Amino acid sequence: MDSERATRLVSDLRARRVMAHVAETGVYQFGIRVVIDNNIEALWDTDGAPGLDAEVLSDGVLVGFVPHIAGSEDFTDQQLVDAIAATRYPTEGLGSPSAGEPAPEAQDGPAAVPLAPASPARPSGPARHAAPKRARLGRWWHRSRP
Repeated sequence: MDSERATRLVSDLRARRVMAHVAETGVYQFGIRVVIDNNIEALWDTDGAPGLDAEVLSDGVLVGFVPHIAGSEDFTDQQLVDAIAATRYPTEGLGSPSAGEPAPEAQDGPAAVPLAPASPARPSGPARHAAPKRARLGRWWHRSRP
């Protein structure tokens, strides 16, 4: 997305009372940043791929995403504004879920999908440590001198 189009879309979104800003994600690469909640934002169309999708970030960490909207490659500016403004971001589902918490209910239109929490990798057996470097190299530095 170019900067002029991003600026037009942001002004249209602000007219609809959406907290939107132009996101500069690279050299000549622009997108739309929508503020959702305190420290949570959605970055729309920053990957340069055709079509409309978003990443939902909390303090710069990916916590969810809005999947690709089918047919959005051919959307007009007004259709893009409608799609972004109509997206629902269930903030209770974004982040690491606690035990016993029910799953959020399905909604109409595009919705943000929370990512599953990453489980730490655990070794299957006892810890194996590499031998110290000196032991691997041998005792070449202790050789006797002639």
